[in-house]
Amino acid sequence: MVGSCAVGGDAPISVQSMTNTNTCDVKKTVAQVHALENVGADIVRISVPNMEAADAFGQIKQQVKVPLIADIHFDYKIALKVAELGVDCLRINPGNIGKKDRIKSVVDCASDLNIPIRIGVNAGSLEKDLQQKYKEPTADALVESALRHIELLTQLNFENFKVSLKASDVMMTVAAYRKLASQIEQPLHLGITEAGSIKLGSIKSAIGLGILLAEGIGDTLRVSLAADPVEEIKVGYDILKSLRIRSKGINLIACPTCSRQKFDVIKVANSLDEQLADIQESMDVAVIGCVVNGPGEAKEAFVGITGGEPNLLYKNGKPDRKVTDDQIVEELEKEIRNKIAGS
Repeated sequence: MVGSCAVGGDAPISVQSMTNTNTCDVKKTVAQVHALENVGADIVRISVPNMEAADAFGQIKQQVKVPLIADIHFDYKIALKVAELGVDCLRINPGNIGKKDRIKSVVDCASDLNIPIRIGVNAGSLEKDLQQKYKEPTADALVESALRHIELLTQLNFENFKVSLKASDVMMTVAAYRKLASQIEQPLHLGITEAGSIKLGSIKSAIGLGILLAEGIGDTLRVSLAADPVEEIKVGYDILKSLRIRSKGINLIACPTCSRQKFDVIKVANSLDEQLADIQESMDVAVIGCVVNGPGEAKEAFVGITGGEPNLLYKNGKPDRKVTDDQIVEELEKEIRNKIAGS
């Protein structure tokens, strides 16, 4: 349990992101956490690099509802501090916390307060001896690092942890998770680290996470993008929706357009994407520019529009009424919000 969010077993795959504000700026960080909550974040991670940030974390925790993870490196005292302040999970690398007595202090505290730990292994920060052994980051190196950290915790009789094995290389990441998944029972946190811009990062994440999720590997995920963290949550849910693993928000079915389109499909799709971004209820909406595939797709959606002369709006799989080009977005949004209000 990460706060109120179950991770692993039969629990839904949770979607998380990380704030990129200065943690010490409590007002801005709280605002960003709220923005992430509003688009459906199950968990939010916050970097806590020093004691000042730890104090700020405590203030932030009091002002939000979503479970919070503290991201901590090097200083074990920071972990002890945020534990006192109500952190829901600690993200650490036991190997960089320091001597075993310091690791034991953190683990004992986590055990006493029933706080889970995420072991975070990253290709960009492997231990020096593993860098020398493997010469470059590899899937085997990631797994060996993870098993080393796991051994530290198991020696201390601590089993309440999850593990991540992240690299920017998609297939290296996939290979590492596959290998570790066969060796441990604890939950796995999925991600392609430093995936890039919103376009490239979304593609890389969809491929890597999609492969693993389709194989039944993974319990929680973060899509790492050089973008507004809100976009990470949206893309995460889009990946889960595409795999029919978990649905949240509008599933917009829109044709790629051709010369047969009878209205501006791209404009309508983009407008709906923007205007319906706040909706978390699961619903299929079809926007098809002509009658070739339009009726079939619209019949399978809650609401849909088929281009024609005139355009035809479908509701609950049946033709409902004629709609002019300039009415399409307004009419579709009205039907969607009326449905939500009445459900």
